[in-house]
Amino acid sequence: MFDKILIANRGEIACRVIKTARKMGIGTVAIYSDADRNALHVEMADEAVHIGPPPANQSYIVIDKVMDAITQTGAQAVHPGYGFLSENAKFAEALEAAGVAFIGPPKGAIEAMGDKITSKKIAQDAGVSTVPGYMGLIEDADEAVKISNEIGYPVMIKASAGGGGKGMRIAWSDEEAREGFQSSKNEAANSFGDDRIFIEKFVTQPRHIEIQVLCDAHGNGIYLNERECSIQRRNQKVIEEAPSPFLDAATRKAMGEQSVALAKAVGYTSAGTVEFIVDGDRNFYFLEMNTRLQVEHPVTELITGVDLVEQMIRVANGEALTITQDDVQINGWAMESRLYAEDPYRNFLPSIGRLTRYRPPAEVADDTHAVRNDTGVYEGGEISMYYDPMIAKLCTWAPTRGEAIEEMRKALDAFEVEGIGHNLPFCSAVMDHPKFVSGDMTTAFIAEEYPDGFEGVQLDNAALERIAAATAAMYRVAEIRRSRISGRLDNHERKVGRNWVVSLQGESFALEIDADADGATVFLNDDTLRVTSDWVSGQSLARLTVGDTPLVLKVDQITNGFRIRNRGADLDVKIYSPRQAELAALMPEKLPPDTSKMLLCPMPGLIVKVDVAVGDEVQEGQALCTVEAMKMENILRAEKRATISKINAGAGDSLAVDDVIMEFE
Repeated sequence: MFDKILIANRGEIACRVIKTARKMGIGTVAIYSDADRNALHVEMADEAVHIGPPPANQSYIVIDKVMDAITQTGAQAVHPGYGFLSENAKFAEALEAAGVAFIGPPKGAIEAMGDKITSKKIAQDAGVSTVPGYMGLIEDADEAVKISNEIGYPVMIKASAGGGGKGMRIAWSDEEAREGFQSSKNEAANSFGDDRIFIEKFVTQPRHIEIQVLCDAHGNGIYLNERECSIQRRNQKVIEEAPSPFLDAATRKAMGEQSVALAKAVGYTSAGTVEFIVDGDRNFYFLEMNTRLQVEHPVTELITGVDLVEQMIRVANGEALTITQDDVQINGWAMESRLYAEDPYRNFLPSIGRLTRYRPPAEVADDTHAVRNDTGVYEGGEISMYYDPMIAKLCTWAPTRGEAIEEMRKALDAFEVEGIGHNLPFCSAVMDHPKFVSGDMTTAFIAEEYPDGFEGVQLDNAALERIAAATAAMYRVAEIRRSRISGRLDNHERKVGRNWVVSLQGESFALEIDADADGATVFLNDDTLRVTSDWVSGQSLARLTVGDTPLVLKVDQITNGFRIRNRGADLDVKIYSPRQAELAALMPEKLPPDTSKMLLCPMPGLIVKVDVAVGDEVQEGQALCTVEAMKMENILRAEKRATISKINAGAGDSLAVDDVIMEFE
């Protein structure tokens, strides 16, 4: 077995590989850029080597720099994680020439299947049903428009060397095809060093289901069931689960056997994933093969008990698989929510900054449930603009799908993140959405269910009553503490009132509290709710029971109440005495400033280009400028017809959130 491996990656996947290597008694080497000098994967590894400036194309994807790190440390093998160099045949070739094992497939398999154009041709030659498209190289935007018209809109414009949603655009018109081609080409060049583009038909209403395969160099190959990855945004997965609630045993077997046959046809070894789109009649079509470990691999590990990273290391060491197809079972159900550094209230635009609070729920694993959090960050750490916005993968397991969803709800409620925008509220909303709960979803789920973006969750009246009762009881605890500190209350006096008015989410609840040593009884409308908790004023997480319902609240204290987050809802809860409530109702509402004549930067990022000049008259939907953040290009468009009066930023400028890019007359 290897004595030392280098992880040619960063973030949570580097940490993930280090954990398994440590379990196997293997030493680890991390590499890091200037931006990652204090990163968690650097701290966890046994050794660490600096490889350059923050941009990935000057550090993590520069093969010579990674090879130098291997030489310096004497690493015998390299795990590439995903993204970066994980599907780069030249990197695998360089390792082979240096006598260093690649913990991944052979160079030939990467060339055959890692390139999406080549893999589709091989699949077609093998008789695999594929999506209609143009597999040749596309020279310019004019040719992209011509091909798109021949295929028929909508089309998917994709980077040949792409992955993780990078370099992908859906086009519904000639204008979108032209813009999408250029943006995909730019993203592909920046993320992968390869700007080749191809176009295929975009199949509407599909499900995205993938098969995990594992092959060795001795002719053995197995599939480890499927993962449902249909909850996607901008072609990037957000929620995954295993198994799929849609497949039956016959379809699973057919997809699995076809995936293994395809892998063997190209001499594949190591872990890999064959992706399919599946229609409503369970017809499946080959989409692509990812010749690497997938982001969502933990859900497969949770239902099979197989450590995929360990298997990859053993296969790279020349060992034969000890697992047969008959050994692969489906034990329970697993969910994964990807925690992204992005603001769901700003159309999921990237968010960067310092994690002033980062406290995941406790990890557990027993026969009834499991919580697992794969992460690469820590409280006080910095979220950089240079890399992918995913900072953690929260996973839960339980015997049934319904129980796994409920475990995820509780885990999301208990996950504390402050300092940056993040998508935890959105993940919570998905877990409660009837379509998701029923398993009736497609890759269009987010676009269909949240067409105007995510604006938070409106809780039902029963949930609001529980939160009102809980926060009133908590406020009373805080008031007693404040009174004792100020000397206004001693053990023989009870000057904190029993009657309160709680206002939240546009509703007001008049209630009465009868407190005792074990909790409080809250009289609300016609209900009597018993509230118990060990919450202490100042704690940021409150675990309570209201009636018979467990409740987990993220808590920030504000004037006359709390900011509460629960199940995707973000609430300012105001708690008044009856007289205070009367006076509060008379206070005027503070209106936000008028920014309707300004284009504000929606995220921290870099201006790539400005498409207009002062004096130009622009039309609704017209491109104004392009902002790049976390390897993604975002085109900002005019919301209405207007004339440009001032431009405050140009190409190459770095901007913060809400910086004024331009102004209109």
